[in-house]
Amino acid sequence: MANRIFPITTSSIRLDQFLKWANIAATGGQAKVFIRQGLVKVNGRVETRRSHLLKPGDEVEIQGARYKVSRHSAD
Repeated sequence: MANRIFPITTSSIRLDQFLKWANIAATGGQAKVFIRQGLVKVNGRVETRRSHLLKPGDEVEIQGARYKVSRHSAD
């Protein structure tokens, strides 16, 4: 499956915030559940820390969908 690319304007973003920002989770509570249940992989490894910092180049996978964090380019 192809990656969906999500640019961020900061140097990093917390995993739970990313799940909400990318509309993967409807709420912070739902993001927390996804992470705690081991449904989220970061760079191919299950990640159970919602505070894990994602940086440009990281890949998040959940339920077969992949999302790539990229650097936001200012035009």
